[in-house]
Amino acid sequence: AVHPLWQSPLTIPGGTRQSPINIQWRDSVYDPFLKPLKISYDPSTCLHIWNNGYSFLVEFDDSTDRSIIVGGPLENQYRLKQFHFHWGALNDWGSEHTVDCKFYPAELHLVHWNAVEYPTFEEAVMEGNGLAVIGVFLKLGARHEGLQTLVDALPAVRHK
Repeated sequence: AVHPLWQSPLTIPGGTRQSPINIQWRDSVYDPFLKPLKISYDPSTCLHIWNNGYSFLVEFDDSTDRSIIVGGPLENQYRLKQFHFHWGALNDWGSEHTVDCKFYPAELHLVHWNAVEYPTFEEAVMEGNGLAVIGVFLKLGARHEGLQTLVDALPAVRHK
């Protein structure tokens, strides 16, 4: 999903760390100095689900450090702002990113921002170290209770 601030050609971020990415196993390099990524989410920070006209977002209260990630390649902690999914019309294609050119049925993006260096999410979006997004490839499988809770709520956000 494209952030509204990125829709003007003047504000489209550039650089070498942009989506979509094809992760190639043979080019992957193990980094022994990489710290574990620590994820600490407080479920009570979940605010609402909203329909933006082409997808849905689950938004979180990001006014405090109650839902954060830290470690890994990050220089400081990042606050959870929202999560959203990418999916397709066909079950075997829908992820934004690929691994060795293989698509997955869907992809979850957990979007975090650097509240240590930037006062607002909107300002963080424009900077190279402003956002940290965790991408999770999803496969078809058995019913997942947590995901089903979200799916059951979707009919309530039918309209933009």
